[in-house]
Amino acid sequence: MKIYITRHGQTQWNIEDRIQGSQNSNLTEQGKQDALNLGDKLRYTKIDYIYTSPLKRTYDTSLIIKRNRDIPIEVYENLKEMNFGVWEGMHSYNVRREYKDEYYKFWNEPHLYKPIGGETFEELIKRVKNTLNDIINKKKGENILLVTHAIFIKAIYAIINDYELKDFWNPPYIKNTCLTILEYNEEKYKFILEADTSYIEN
Repeated sequence: MKIYITRHGQTQWNIEDRIQGSQNSNLTEQGKQDALNLGDKLRYTKIDYIYTSPLKRTYDTSLIIKRNRDIPIEVYENLKEMNFGVWEGMHSYNVRREYKDEYYKFWNEPHLYKPIGGETFEELIKRVKNTLNDIINKKKGENILLVTHAIFIKAIYAIINDYELKDFWNPPYIKNTCLTILEYNEEKYKFILEADTSYIEN
């Protein structure tokens, strides 16, 4: 079983450096083009099922990747991005200024981060574990594509690499529409490809 994982295409709020979380911003033209390029890369790859986060930026990305292929798409609530609470919709520089201590902890001491109205890293890790287990149980033996979000994908890396929470931000960096491929066999995960963007950069 192979699990293909990608982040949504670039959005307007990505350009503006605003925190999205459970809020939404539309794909830019670049975001749409990158999703098309990823669709081209995966055109002859066997994918049986696509799961997408409920947010429009991920759903639109999944449609562009799928194009006219006969692959079912299912919206899966728990593939949504980390909940950032009161930070959502704010520019990052305003968060740095108004919530200096928690912003520092978010990026440098994630094990100590306490959100205001949002999700802790512990809660995120638990949600991601449960989501992966549920999807694998439903689609065991099939090849699936997950279209989701940067920090959700970082949580997958943390889980599979068995990182301590303080090491959550270890590489790789999760760029828009980067591709990760996991192989799942006998209850074990193996990375086949990690956060690849060569199909865009080339």
